[in-house]
Amino acid sequence: MKKEGSFIKIRGARVHNLKNIDLDIPKNSLVVITGLSGSGKSSLAFDTIYAEAERRFVESLSSYARQFLGVKEKPDVESIEGLSPAIAIDQKSISKNPRSTVGTITEIYDYLRLLYSRAGIPHCPNCNRPVKRQTVDEMVKRVVSMEPGTHLLLLAPVIRGKKGEHKSVFGEIERGGFLRIRLDGEVMRIEEGRDINLDPKKKHTVEVVIDRLVIDKDLDKSRLRDSLETAIKIGKGFIVVNNTLEDILFSEHLACASCGISLYDLEPRAFSFNSPYGACPACTGLGSTQEVDARLVVPNMNLSLLEGALQPWARASHKVGRQSWYWWMLEDLASRHNFALDKPLKELPKKIIEILLNGDGEKPARPDGQSGGFEGVVPNLKRRWKETDSEWTRGEIEKYMVVRSCDVCGGRRLKLEALAVTIDGRSIADISGLSIADSLAFFRAYLKKGPSEIQLVLKEIIRRLDFLMNVGLEYMTLSRSSTTLAGGEAQRVRLATQIGSHLTGVIYVLDEPSIGLHPRDHSMLIETIKHLRDLGNTVLVVEHDRETMSEADWIIDMGVGAGKHGGEVVFEGSYKKVLTAKTLTGEYLSGKKNVVIPHPERRKEKPSLSVGVWITLEGASENNLKNVTLRLPLGKFVCVSGVSGSGKSTLINDTLAAALLGHF
Repeated sequence: MKKEGSFIKIRGARVHNLKNIDLDIPKNSLVVITGLSGSGKSSLAFDTIYAEAERRFVESLSSYARQFLGVKEKPDVESIEGLSPAIAIDQKSISKNPRSTVGTITEIYDYLRLLYSRAGIPHCPNCNRPVKRQTVDEMVKRVVSMEPGTHLLLLAPVIRGKKGEHKSVFGEIERGGFLRIRLDGEVMRIEEGRDINLDPKKKHTVEVVIDRLVIDKDLDKSRLRDSLETAIKIGKGFIVVNNTLEDILFSEHLACASCGISLYDLEPRAFSFNSPYGACPACTGLGSTQEVDARLVVPNMNLSLLEGALQPWARASHKVGRQSWYWWMLEDLASRHNFALDKPLKELPKKIIEILLNGDGEKPARPDGQSGGFEGVVPNLKRRWKETDSEWTRGEIEKYMVVRSCDVCGGRRLKLEALAVTIDGRSIADISGLSIADSLAFFRAYLKKGPSEIQLVLKEIIRRLDFLMNVGLEYMTLSRSSTTLAGGEAQRVRLATQIGSHLTGVIYVLDEPSIGLHPRDHSMLIETIKHLRDLGNTVLVVEHDRETMSEADWIIDMGVGAGKHGGEVVFEGSYKKVLTAKTLTGEYLSGKKNVVIPHPERRKEKPSLSVGVWITLEGASENNLKNVTLRLPLGKFVCVSGVSGSGKSTLINDTLAAALLGHF
């Protein structure tokens, strides 16, 4: 018998169709809430227990924090005692942010960033040689070798990408006798910088102007050396040399002797694709870019320009002047390059097609009658897509764009400098691209030979990878985007994360976690849920599944019917007792009642025009599909099965359904 305080005591719950129910739910147990659809299961679990726990948590915060979270409405219940902080997990609660990956959700990637910043071996991104520190002599040699006549600014970085007003920093620079600084990319006198009120919530960069030089034969090398040494001292080993075109980083810490490339010291943020210090500048850390596809711009080469061969311009909105403007540009282009507008595109020279798509590289045409250049349809669409503030316009242009892997980082999301840092010959992107099983094997092997100061980090990574293995996700990679996760996969990833957090005394509320799961995955899910309970938590599961109920410590059966006929607790107790209960759930579980399915031979098939006709899908390669060819009979009830993450939804929803929608 449980103690008095080991129950969640609910009195007078009247949310939705609940009929003033009183209920005692045992804590630190696996509790299944079952019953007919619409009988009040979710109203009890989510709209009463979870909603009240969330409301109490928000009310415990300061008034400043509450203004951002809003006021939570109190559920229609007289009292709830013994309530703990609650977390809701369902199959739709995973982030659909393209920047979110399995590694970031489980926080394993945070530990990887820390590991690589402490134990990683940096290499030059150009020649792949190990990077070492530069001497002052090497810096002088590199500066002197620059193009004669180049104007240089020698800068010492004092603040780099940190929030704050930095008033004290300006005072120290002025006391040091320096007259100029570069603040967020703009060179100014120290007095001007001191008068600017910097936003303390934004990141700022402050660099001291040490010297201004011109590369010529009269360059004083001793002055250059002194300036570099001063910059090293103030910049704590870092110097930025600006040649009016770009910033060149010099460092007494890390630099490639062959290429002259300097790197900043390794920090965890340098390996984050969600930070400007680590993200690939071309794709901003997404790993892919959206590019205009010429095949979508000109889908039919048999049409002429008069007939609307350029699809985006043929379907342009009918605002005043829009159509005539495009037509005027085409007429101007045709007169300058001597081609006909009524000829099919396939009969025009390849050079003209190239100009139509990508422009002729001259200055843009002007509407006042003066001849100019032609921008090209592809650059025009790309420019408008970047510049527009209209979501509708951006959506219209995206009809002619495709997602491609980033050419700079190869889809690996990070800067080349970060990708050149390795541990045991593998970069952080290489590790993220391995399956969970392979990653676990790698780190277990590295644990035996890795430095002693990173043993704790390695053990935490291994522990969290183990949790993912235990929920049947050994095939998954840490780099996999959360947008591609199936519902069952997403739920198990979140469950593994919660186990890794080692929270105790929490109420977890799960909404039918068995939906869409293969029997193999279902047993793993139940073991994970029981692990959560064994940590000292209360797990409430809204569920219809027999196997889950058989493993439960306590079952609550809602009924008697659905809607206005439900909202009552018709049974509460153990699984053994529910088998003898006179409820619909108990009678079906015990076998007293069964769902009778007519024999296939007895069903009469209605004649259909589609019978005997097949639809074929060839070369399906979306997500994890491996060049699949599928033949489906029309006019039939077709079932697609397989373990979670095997590609069912990708094949039917993302590939077949998308192809049919695009066709019709």
